[in-house]
Amino acid sequence: MNTSPENKASSAQEGRKYDTALFLPTTKKEMEQRGWDRADIIIFSGDAYVDHPSFGAAVIGRILEAEGYRVCIVPQPDWHGDFRDFKKLGRPRLFYAIAPGCMDSMVNKYTARRRLRSEDAYTPDGRHDMRPEYPTIVYTQILKQICPEAPVVIGGIEASLRRVTHYDYWQDKLRPSILVDSGADMIVYGMGEMPLPALCHLLENKLLHSDDQYVCTDDFHQVVRKYPVKQTVTLETKEQIPGGIKSDDIVLNSHEECQAQPKKYAENFRHIEEESNKLQPQRLLQAVGDRYVVVNEPFPPLTTEQIDHSFDLPYTRLPHPKYKNKRIPAYEMIKFSVNLHRGCFGGCAFCTISAHQGKFIMSRSKESILKEVKKIIQMPDFKGYLSDLGGPSANMYRMSGKDKKICSRCKRPSCIHPAVCPNLNADHRPLLEIYKAVDALPGIKKSFIGSGVRYDLLLHTIRTRR
Repeated sequence: MNTSPENKASSAQEGRKYDTALFLPTTKKEMEQRGWDRADIIIFSGDAYVDHPSFGAAVIGRILEAEGYRVCIVPQPDWHGDFRDFKKLGRPRLFYAIAPGCMDSMVNKYTARRRLRSEDAYTPDGRHDMRPEYPTIVYTQILKQICPEAPVVIGGIEASLRRVTHYDYWQDKLRPSILVDSGADMIVYGMGEMPLPALCHLLENKLLHSDDQYVCTDDFHQVVRKYPVKQTVTLETKEQIPGGIKSDDIVLNSHEECQAQPKKYAENFRHIEEESNKLQPQRLLQAVGDRYVVVNEPFPPLTTEQIDHSFDLPYTRLPHPKYKNKRIPAYEMIKFSVNLHRGCFGGCAFCTISAHQGKFIMSRSKESILKEVKKIIQMPDFKGYLSDLGGPSANMYRMSGKDKKICSRCKRPSCIHPAVCPNLNADHRPLLEIYKAVDALPGIKKSFIGSGVRYDLLLHTIRTRR
């Protein structure tokens, strides 16, 4: 299997003309430059392609590339006419992947009052006409039309939060799992660094024995039924549910019951929230029509080594050269920012972070953070000011339960409401050490905290031996 050439990302920042070979291929010509005649995975993204650890399609692409897979990205394909953008790279050996965008497509396009936003933050020049509404559904249906024998795996925030019956604010009604509406073969929910490599290795080991073989849809489903992958969702008949309905499964109210009685939907959501935030989660099942949505339990929270691996991959930290220095609003905002951790235990009802990333904090090492800051310092247009040293909530770095046995039994969505949990280690000193180490680097004039700060946590008094 071909792997990518040695990355020379630092050289890409020496001028305004960047080599496309430093990015994941987006065209047939770029594939040929790498000596590829086919791809293993083709990612269709609703966002512009920015090779940066804050952009989901780039992260997944780099993760799979590091595993030795040939990955291509088709950013913002044209969904009108003859669908040439969906055909230009051919059929992948493993599957098509849909990454609809870092934001839900409808939230990205409309305000809460259903008015058009001033710009699309993840599109060059903020244009509104570069992605459809519900790109997960639109892209999947196109791919199933032109290549029905190839599996389609969907993910990102749009698919993750629609894995079972959900309320669609824009249509003002309950919709079934997005697997039903889209026709996709699988959802990878939450952050995809663990389930996607696991899925690729499973398909490679069980189905592909030479470079000229392809995974077909029927074989895909047979394999994932026999060897279920954590943090994935499939649609099965009752007889096809892996292992059958088990005593420890949580069987949610059916989609039809939720439509008839809204309280049934509320009961479901409590289970979904709890299982997304448990160290020992259970499998969820929901009937929809004559089939069942099977939500396999998630992977454990990433270790420091695993999250460092994700952030330390050879990103160029730049938009693809095809955009010719057009302004991408979201990139301009995060270009000089550094994410210290993932997860949030705030448990705010309006927020989807815990539903997507979980409530357990997954922190990067000090070495990984400083390594990224040093890369930023080398960028030619960096003036010495870091726009953000933060995370989902800026001041939760390295915080966790003191007694993990207590955490393993806990179902609370929040560790700080209505009061700070006595089992929580709320020590801010590791975070302060990061701030001091970053500010001490040559080339840093000032660093800011642009993320939200939990003042209730900041003001909480902790007892220490010092």
